[in-house]
Amino acid sequence: MARRHDPERRQRIIDAAIRVVGAKGIAGLSHRSVAAEADVPLGSTTYHFTTLDELMVAALRQANEGFAEVVAARGTLEDTRADLAAELAGLTGEWLAGDRTGVELEYELYLAALRRPALRPVAAEWIDSLVGPLTHRTDAVTARALVALLDGICLQVLLTGTPYDEGYAREALARILRGREGASDGPGR
Repeated sequence: MARRHDPERRQRIIDAAIRVVGAKGIAGLSHRSVAAEADVPLGSTTYHFTTLDELMVAALRQANEGFAEVVAARGTLEDTRADLAAELAGLTGEWLAGDRTGVELEYELYLAALRRPALRPVAAEWIDSLVGPLTHRTDAVTARALVALLDGICLQVLLTGTPYDEGYAREALARILRGREGASDGPGR
């Protein structure tokens, strides 16, 4: 039997993995569940992704694009005239107000890196993708602190079901930025 040419199959498998995690969580992800969701033979999933970790890496990379798209659409992080705290708080609010399932999925895959070392570099890429543009507006340490705060706020919103408070986020971010102004260049300086 001739092999069917299907250049989109790998992408359909990644999309299916994201849907499976969205519906069943990480625990429901298997080559078999993804093959069924993608409507492809089981061998196709293992052909394109030898291990489940490889499939999760591809899914996390794709899921990470959600916040990056919001940041790119706004395009104001590098505008030195814009209030950075307000911009970050607004971006976060826009992202959280979007597809809630997608946001939860991004965080579920992101947090899976705690137990799956193969995902850690991808989680670090997500952090760096936000820290990078912020370093055009502040130093690297402050940029990482801002991202860590946003991570914490997002996790609290997702885990507790409380509404996102943009004013609170803006004030907390502004405090980090104001703290930077009075910070020394390092220990003992």
